[in-house]
Amino acid sequence: MKVPETEQPILMLAYLCIAKEAEASLQRKVQILDRFGLNNTQIAKVCGVALQSVHNTRTKVRKKRK
Repeated sequence: MKVPETEQPILMLAYLCIAKEAEASLQRKVQILDRFGLNNTQIAKVCGVALQSVHNTRTKVRKKRK
């Protein structure tokens, strides 16, 4: 999957933000990347998971905040 050139720096920085979190859960990674305003598709690319997994995780995180 080719990433548009304008999106590459953002995704690279996002990847670097979670690089130390390699063993962290998807929930933790989503929490970190959510702070930077990345959308579900971008987070899925950075984490190497399915888009639906990110969506489900974000939903769980939002429910816990309430």
